[in-house]
Amino acid sequence: MPTAIGIDLGTTRCCVGIWRNDRVEIIPNEEGNPFTPSYVSFTETEWLIGDAAMRKAARDPSNTVFNVKRLLGRAFSDPGIQADIAHVPYEVFEKDMKPHIRVRYRGNTKEFSPEEVFSLILTKMKEIAQSYLGSIVTSAVITVPAHFNLSQRQTTKDAGTMAGLKVLRVLSETSACAATYRVDRWNARDHNVLIFDLGGGSLSVSLVTAHESGVLDVQANAGDAHLGGEDFDDRLVQHFSAEFKRNHRVDLSGNHRALRRLRIACERAKRTLSSAMKTTVMVDGLYEGIDFETSLTRGSFEDLCDDLFRRTLDPIDSVLRDAKIHKSQVDEVILVGGSTRIPRIGRLVSEFFDGKELNRSMNTDEAVTCGAAIQAAILAGATSEKTQGVLLLDVAPVSLGIETTGGAMTPIIKRHSTVPTKKSQMFTTTSNNQPGVFVQVYEGVHAKAKDNNLVGRFVISGLSPAPRGVPRIEVTFDMDANDRLVVSATDKGSGKSQTISISSDVRGLSRKEMEAMSAEAEGYYREAAERKAAKKSLEAYASSLETAIVELQNALGRATLLMNAGKDISAEVYRHRQQAMEEAAETAMRKLSGSATSQQGERSGRRVSDEKYIRSWQLSPV
Repeated sequence: MPTAIGIDLGTTRCCVGIWRNDRVEIIPNEEGNPFTPSYVSFTETEWLIGDAAMRKAARDPSNTVFNVKRLLGRAFSDPGIQADIAHVPYEVFEKDMKPHIRVRYRGNTKEFSPEEVFSLILTKMKEIAQSYLGSIVTSAVITVPAHFNLSQRQTTKDAGTMAGLKVLRVLSETSACAATYRVDRWNARDHNVLIFDLGGGSLSVSLVTAHESGVLDVQANAGDAHLGGEDFDDRLVQHFSAEFKRNHRVDLSGNHRALRRLRIACERAKRTLSSAMKTTVMVDGLYEGIDFETSLTRGSFEDLCDDLFRRTLDPIDSVLRDAKIHKSQVDEVILVGGSTRIPRIGRLVSEFFDGKELNRSMNTDEAVTCGAAIQAAILAGATSEKTQGVLLLDVAPVSLGIETTGGAMTPIIKRHSTVPTKKSQMFTTTSNNQPGVFVQVYEGVHAKAKDNNLVGRFVISGLSPAPRGVPRIEVTFDMDANDRLVVSATDKGSGKSQTISISSDVRGLSRKEMEAMSAEAEGYYREAAERKAAKKSLEAYASSLETAIVELQNALGRATLLMNAGKDISAEVYRHRQQAMEEAAETAMRKLSGSATSQQGERSGRRVSDEKYIRSWQLSPV
């Protein structure tokens, strides 16, 4: 049986575990730590990952990459991405409409996509597991925030594949916690459990109905991709940077090294205040030999982050509303994630549920990893009495649908639909004698398609002429538990259909991809296709010219031999050789002319359709 591990791929740190001997073993790294920082540092000789990279961050901030999880599967223009870029010391730039990272590595400038950086971290986690187990690791379940969309989940899967792993499942972090709860702390009755996971980079909240049979039925998910321990650290760094500026008239905003050292001190103070009422923030020689030392009370910390702390309640309210469950119907509230150690967070959640006692029995830091390892064992075929009967029914994190008349987003699979699922809906044409339909697939929750994320597109052409509203086009969305979406559209009249699998290229279309749409799908060629055709034409003509030249050289060679043969050659032989040369020349020129005509005909015969015209082939719900 292949070895399958569970990986909690966190914004700030990662953890790996394996199910063995009817329990989950958390695997320590080479330094003996159960958690490996999600840091990669690039040097003149190598790259460093984990603890070594984190230690390098203060000395070489521009070449040490962290918080990269927040860049996964998102557009560079996303306001959240722009906010993140302002808080990292390394260079983030736009490439194909997506964020990429630029660093110095081995004396050269290197560019990496976020998934490439994450693949290095996943490779490190795989190596940690292999060293511990003494065997090859081939498969993994990787966790992501519950609110991650299809694009973000696919880029996570891509990172796993780059790391040499077969990704068995990309699992929501809160769903992983539910699996841990089911195995370790099972309450054999139907009850509703709210899981609140506040980590270093994001907040995930899920409402799960745990059935007596062992089935875990996720009712709803919500979250905040920019709310976690890092954001609390940012608030402290901003506060103390302003204090340093007031006291010393020095602006630290442009000094990445000083800011990194201040951040480390702020994070240490934040952790201390989870158990103490007061602490000291101290950095020796913070800037040009100037020491920084100040005090911070728990009350001051809570005041500074009050708006952020209160934002943690919004996803709870959203989950209950989407699941159509009143807070009084929630039987248990489980807190996981390192940031739930902050006392104010616990008080706010408890007050939201009218003073309800919170369940802190699960290991705050390891619950997600344990659930991932349990799910990995189940999917790999491991048998255990403890895991027997565990069935996790997850939900679609966002709605999936198509663009219809007026640019509207018409959902086919609605947000929070239990997966796997298959849904169909009937559509019709919007104009008389419409020759085809242009199907654009989106994911998101906004009413306008353009405000959502485009994940695929295709065309059905050749529809029989008919008045608008008469044709019947059935669009079907089929989504499995591994987030693989298959979209098909069928013209009921002609039987013509088209299908697209949205899994390997779900990250949305880049600018280059949009310009180079398939000629078969949309019927037009862009610059890249024309360049390829022109090169092919030149190659063919050059080949014909080369052949003609060889034939002419052969004819010329034979004539030269004849002319140098002596005086005993008759006039008839000379005339015959000249005739042969003329025929050879005519044949060669005819071949060249024919090749050129053929190439020109091929170029002029292409039908370059108008993109705007094809986009007008819209659908309307019946």
